[in-house]
Amino acid sequence: MSTYQAVAVTRLYRVIADQIAGRIRAGEFPRGGRLPSERELAERLQVSRASIREALIALEIEGYVDVRVGTGVFVTREGAGFPSALGAPGRAATEHDDIGPFDLLEARMLIEPECAGMAAQQASPAQIAAIRDAHEGMSLTDSPGRHDREFHNAIAAACGNAAVAAAVARLWELTQASSVYSRMQDYFVNTKVWAAAEAEHQRILIAIQARDPIRARHAMHAHLLGILARLREDFGEDNSPR
Repeated sequence: MSTYQAVAVTRLYRVIADQIAGRIRAGEFPRGGRLPSERELAERLQVSRASIREALIALEIEGYVDVRVGTGVFVTREGAGFPSALGAPGRAATEHDDIGPFDLLEARMLIEPECAGMAAQQASPAQIAAIRDAHEGMSLTDSPGRHDREFHNAIAAACGNAAVAAAVARLWELTQASSVYSRMQDYFVNTKVWAAAEAEHQRILIAIQARDPIRARHAMHAHLLGILARLREDFGEDNSPR
């Protein structure tokens, strides 16, 4: 009886990272030189700028490039053995670590707005209090990320559907396991960004407290769109529109 081996699905950004690394090894992008802009790379490879952004962050994690916000992306080494398509040097990426930030956010956009609408209809007073407490905690701590997760998970817990709540919790687990997402946040999430997120959370909370599912859905959708926009801020190498 024949046996089968699991087939690993390589993410698009990993394929792009491999191609760019190959060109670095070939000397097309020499050490110390600046890579073409995200827009130019996207046009050359016929992919989205979001996929290019994820690939560049992955290459930085692996030590191939240096991202300098406000200046561009520079090659830090050349000719080194490039890791497999599923991992950084010295370790294999896990299934969780290999999902790109924009895939995760798109998945959240499919689920969380409806979850917020359901919470507006189903949440108990105690559950609304938990959502409010998580929201208020963001402004009272030096670790707003923890309260951000608590806010979204509290909404999920209040939606009245255990499967939806579990899906939201799982997406947050995958997000926290993503090294690319984490590094992207290091560059683009600051005090100003957290203030914007807190204001967006406030609108979601108000809609849920008002038992208005339409407003709750729209507020959550706008919040997730805001996150996408903030993570797509230019590194600074060009000012052309996306």
